[in-house]
Amino acid sequence: MRQPLIVANWKMSKGLEEAKDYVRRFPGEVTGVSGIEMVVCAPFIALAVLSKMVQQTPLVLGAQNMYWEREGAFTGEISPLMLREVGVRYVIVGHSERRNLFGESDSLIAKKVASALEYGLAPILCVGEDLRQREAGQTKEVLQRQFFAALERLENEQPGRLVVAYEPVWAIGTGKAASAEDAASAAGFVRSLLKEIGSAAAQKTRVLYGGSVNADNIGDFTSCEDIDGALVGGSSLKEKEFAAIVRSVYEERRG
Repeated sequence: MRQPLIVANWKMSKGLEEAKDYVRRFPGEVTGVSGIEMVVCAPFIALAVLSKMVQQTPLVLGAQNMYWEREGAFTGEISPLMLREVGVRYVIVGHSERRNLFGESDSLIAKKVASALEYGLAPILCVGEDLRQREAGQTKEVLQRQFFAALERLENEQPGRLVVAYEPVWAIGTGKAASAEDAASAAGFVRSLLKEIGSAAAQKTRVLYGGSVNADNIGDFTSCEDIDGALVGGSSLKEKEFAAIVRSVYEERRG
């Protein structure tokens, strides 16, 4: 059975002191919880400090973005080696906000996925359709294009530490989550795409749901066979709310 994975994406929120306070308080909110991997993707300015703080907690450190080169004249960018040096293990790649607000293309995202894996990071690849594409019945077409474009530089190798997050763009930050049926269908389709890479990839790769996730609806998604956790935005900004999501998944898995 794949280990559940719950990821907090703070986006451009929390200064250094806020981030430190969160990490100090969070462990007390998940006392007794086991068997669930909990990742916090903090802003770059907090990563080096939090790296030391999370060592004695259940939290794992993640980043929200990266550049694909290991070093060079790329002003303002962060390399995978820099992230790894400060203890980062996961990195979000291809988030819809990066695609839509910053113009990141499928080919650029493919470079990031390949680079993350090459330098020992686990990429959380985000895929998902916007409202126009959903209403046009293009969800599967979009997922297939984004998925295979992101992995094209791997030359059909096993994706290794890859995580895939299905995040319907129309549900992000809107308070309107996808239905469990819609999310299950999309996650199942992603799993079928993984099967085209290989049976091991399909069995081992974790698929997350992201989009207006909270403690009240998380169980609707993680009860689906092909959904292994969540990429959480707004509800991850308060440690009690994020912990409630984690606890809900824990209780569900306990039966």
